[in-house]
Parts: sequence; structure tokens; C-alpha cells
Amino acid sequence: MAATVIVIGAGPAGVRAAQALAEAGLRPVVIDEGRRDGGQIYRRQPEGFTRTYETLYGTEAGRAHALHRDFDALRAKIDYMPDTLVWNIEPNAVHVMNGTRHRKLAFDALIVCSGATDRLMPVPGWHRAGAYSLGGAQVALKSQGCAIGSRVVMMGTGPLLYLVAAQYVKAGATVSAVLDTSTFAERLRALPQLLAIPSALKKGMALMRVLKEARVPVHRGIVPVEIEGSPEHGVQGVRVRQADGAMLHVPCDAVALGYHLRSETQLADLAGCEFRFDHALQQWLPIADEDGRSNVKDVYLAGDGARVRGADAAERAGRLAALAALKDLSLPHDTAEANRLRTQLSRYTRFAAGLRTAFPWPARFAAALPDETIVCRCEAITAGELRRVVNEMGAKEANRAKAFSRVGMGRCQGRFCAHAGAEVIAAEARVPLEAVGRLRGQAPVKPLPMALAPHDMETSE
Repeated sequence: MAATVIVIGAGPAGVRAAQALAEAGLRPVVIDEGRRDGGQIYRRQPEGFTRTYETLYGTEAGRAHALHRDFDALRAKIDYMPDTLVWNIEPNAVHVMNGTRHRKLAFDALIVCSGATDRLMPVPGWHRAGAYSLGGAQVALKSQGCAIGSRVVMMGTGPLLYLVAAQYVKAGATVSAVLDTSTFAERLRALPQLLAIPSALKKGMALMRVLKEARVPVHRGIVPVEIEGSPEHGVQGVRVRQADGAMLHVPCDAVALGYHLRSETQLADLAGCEFRFDHALQQWLPIADEDGRSNVKDVYLAGDGARVRGADAAERAGRLAALAALKDLSLPHDTAEANRLRTQLSRYTRFAAGLRTAFPWPARFAAALPDETIVCRCEAITAGELRRVVNEMGAKEANRAKAFSRVGMGRCQGRFCAHAGAEVIAAEARVPLEAVGRLRGQAPVKPLPMALAPHDMETSE
């Protein structure tokens, strides 16, 4: 009987993993939360929409088209489950939900390609209507064919800041300003590492040209002060302090925020994978070898869900993880290709280190947040409340602070507040960020219906 391999995610890593498995004669199960393949970066527009690849994806149009074409060719060779949430993982089985239908699927090998989400740092006023993450702004453009506002400010740092801004410009939206917390000097320091992937560096320069030709103001080295507005009217403007100390006010009706990306690691956590604190990234990441093997037998991690290195690296990591699974299942695999993929990925790892230097995570902002700033938007927990549980209850560890304050207990399960919340705790407790630990993952990773009819539950062993 053929081995059952489940791939979670139909983004760059998941598609290439499924492709490698199908080429080896297997029929993998591909489970994706999205309605269509492509992941976040290559998210497909809905059926019936006719925008061109160049308009929708900009510099990534060629890559997006290739991934979509190859997945379409794979459809007859895989069991594809779109619109399906993996909400729990147990030894050699995943629990999934499609609508109200629950299924338990057994596997011989599991390749988790869960992708990444925005890494966010709170700013006063970011809870107002009209404040989105950069990823959310991108989803609106690709999936709904609309902008998040008529005058949009992009604020934060990282390649995604410029990619989304350029995509909005190409789609005809008005970008009032790009406000970047990183500096030109940091870009120069990162240049030797960024030259590891010259093509990616050229794409970044092309994005800057798009903004320059559209006369979009770009301000570097800024410090966010406030997203202005009111409960009645939502976002009405942004105030920042410029590099020279002068205040800048930009009128707008929407803001997209983001500071590079964070790996989506909750499924790896539920699978029992061990985590290690990465000092360079200032994040907790699941442990995996260079081929994607986790410490849990038959569980593999690939793409940005394991380590953020970009879509091109994710494609290679997905194939490499599939080859590792084939090897471990004693099935035919291409050793020479695996060696080539490892060599290529080492260059992307160097490039990713350059991006960290060029677009650093602004940890210092957390200590300066006013007490009234909301950190956890789901539960409306402020920076002052987090500081209170540190000082009055001795909650210097993330899960203890969660128990006393409810930070991270909301709908997003800490996806958008955990990193910044940990920074606030570490700064107030005067301990290293590593000592704060990480929020423990729990099932379900996202909200589920409270009750299921018996006929909605099914097991596939």
C-alpha cells in the first residue's frame, strides 16, 4: 500500500513539495485553508476577475504564473482539500474542518508548509477602523480587488512594505506615503549579504522605481507616534517623528502596518516539535535540520513556516522536505537534487540575514509605548496592563502574563500580539526577551463551530 503523505499549505513550499511527491509516484493530500492555491504572496484572484499577472503581482508576476500553472497540472495527481482548516495535530493524524464537516486524517509523513504572517509592533491608535496589517492590505487587493482606503499610508519596514505599496500603485490606488523605520545606512551595511541573491536585490530596486515614478513620498528612519482618528470616523491620519526630529503628519483614511514577517509556527507546536530561541531573529522557531526534518518522526517543516527566507527559498525548501520524506520512507529520491537545493538555500539564508540588517525589528519601540496603547487588539489589553501584571503579580513569563491579563487569548491566539507583548514584558521586567518565553499553542488554532452533528464527523485511518 502506498504511503500517505499530507502537505499542509498550497503556497510556494507546499506546491513544490506536492510536485516532488507526485513525481515519485505518490498521491499526496494537499490541505489548504485558502479557497485557491498560491499562498499569501501568490494568492489567486477570484474566478471571473481579469486583472493581469503584472498588475496583480508586479515583479513577482513570472513566479506567480509558474506556480499557478504547475499546480493546475498537479490537480489530477493529488487529493486537494481547499477551504479546509487544520485545527489540531496528534501523532500520525491531523484534524481538519471544512465548513461544519470534521475529519481526522492519518498520515505516514506530514510536511507542514504553514507560511508566515505579519510581524507587528503596536502604535497608539492602531486599533481604529482602517488600520490593517500589510498582509491584510494585500489580501484585500488580491482577493477582493479593492484597496483598504482611498488614501493609504504604508508604515513599518521590510520588503513587504515596498512590495504592497508598489502593488497598490500598479492597481491604481493612492498611496499617500511610505513610512519606513529603517535607515539608508542600515541598507548599506546589509549590501554585502544582499548581493548573495542579486536578482532579489534588483526586484527591490524595481519596487523603489515604481514608487518614485508614481511620486509616492518615502520617509526613512521614522518613529511612529500615533494613528489619528476617532471611533466615529476611524483612521484620519498618521503622525511620525522623522529622522531629523521633526514631526510629520500625513492625512489618510487607512494605514497598513508591518515589520517583516513571523513564521506561523502553531501547527508545528501542536505536532510536538521542539523550539529554540533564535537570537538573530529574536523569535522562537521550531527546530529542523537543513532538509526540514523536525525532532518529531515523520513531521517535516518547510518554507516560511519554519524560517522566513522568502518565496523563492520556500519553493526549494518544499522540494527538499519532500525529498527527505521520500528518503525516510525508503522510496526513490534524487540525492543530487537534494544537494543542489541545500547549496541554493544557503545563499537565501545569507540573503535573509542581510534583510534583517537592512530592515531591523524595532524592539526599542515596545518600551516607549504609552500605557494606554492597546497591545492585544482581540482582548483590548494595553501596554499599561501588561506592565501592571509584571510589577504587581511578578508575571515575567509569557504564559503567566497571559493567565493574569488575557493577552493572546483572543481570536488570533497571539499571532499579532505575542511578539510585541513579549517585548513589553521583557522591557518592564528588565530581562532578556528569551527569558519571557513563548505562548504555548493550543487546539483549536482558530475558532470552530461549537457543535457538530454526528454525520459531520468522519475519520480516515
